[in-house]
Amino acid sequence: MAATKRVINFSPGPAKLPEDVLHKAQAEMIDYGGTGVSVMELSHRSSHFVKIIGSAEKNFRDLLHIPDNYRVIFTQGGGTGQFAAAPLNLMKLKEGATADYIITGSWSMKAAKEAEKYGTVNKVLPKLDKYTVIPDQAEWNLNPDASYVFYCANETIHGVEFHHVPDTHGVPIVCDMSSNILTRPIDISKFGVIFAGAQKNIGCAGTTVVIIRDDLIGHAIPECPSIFDYKTMVGNNSIYNTPPTYSIYIMGLVFEWVLHHGGVEIMEQRSHDKAKSLYNIINLSNGFYSCPIDPDCRSRMNVPFRVGSPDGDEALETKFIDEAASKGLMSLKGHRSVGGIRVSLYNAISVSDVHILTEFMRNFYLEQKGVILAQG
Repeated sequence: MAATKRVINFSPGPAKLPEDVLHKAQAEMIDYGGTGVSVMELSHRSSHFVKIIGSAEKNFRDLLHIPDNYRVIFTQGGGTGQFAAAPLNLMKLKEGATADYIITGSWSMKAAKEAEKYGTVNKVLPKLDKYTVIPDQAEWNLNPDASYVFYCANETIHGVEFHHVPDTHGVPIVCDMSSNILTRPIDISKFGVIFAGAQKNIGCAGTTVVIIRDDLIGHAIPECPSIFDYKTMVGNNSIYNTPPTYSIYIMGLVFEWVLHHGGVEIMEQRSHDKAKSLYNIINLSNGFYSCPIDPDCRSRMNVPFRVGSPDGDEALETKFIDEAASKGLMSLKGHRSVGGIRVSLYNAISVSDVHILTEFMRNFYLEQKGVILAQG
């Protein structure tokens, strides 16, 4: 049988997994730990799976130094499910059922729209024509009586990332970290709730990890479905119903991989190096490549850019994507709502992967510059 050819997958999600994780999962696919069955066939209440989920939680806690007064649950519904779960559990923390939403892109906008079903949403930022900047906090309109403040730490579509934790003056913070969790150390104590869909940085699609501070558990409205009720899920150790067992298993392998490769601190350094390499070639291309995002909030995870001009040359961008694919550089097309090119640099993407991409970008630029000169 011919060896399988691997490409470099820059997909925004479901995203590349570490090859070490894939090889281990492959080796254990048919027979997990001498059980004679696959992890996909294990009872979620068996001692083997209880060990899998327990180990995953322990390693996750160790990686992020999660304090003892925070619970960790593994749930379903993706990050989008948590757009509903957060207000269902927290909107009634105070009288009035209001929440602040810091909207910096499509995902925080969708979260705000979902929350409007359960209470009053205050949109903190001035209306933005384009999601290319995070306005200074002096321009924000925070409500001191809000039950919580929501923000998305990294917007995968628009490429906007918070490089600081907003000061909410004591109001609990709910944060969607689906696309940048485990890429830098976090002071968990600054947050009330953190959630992350697995399919970008920490596993395959199917499960979402949620970190919740103890005092925020037990406030769900009566209409909250049981599987979204934080108290129910915490009280049943994430096994109130059949959980996404295989996805949790893969997530656990990714946590082991991060630990083995030096932890979150090393992931942060790698993220810095990858993003710097890519932004450098964009910045040095004399406008051939252009990123519209303000430098102060450019994402380390998802880098959108245009080719040929600030508004993009569609024919040139198609040529860029096709030529990149021919060299094994995949999933570079920008989101349909913004167009252009998008490169996702999650933890499983190596520094050398990015160097291969930037070398292609350099050659593509020189090739097109030569064409323009010849035509001139």
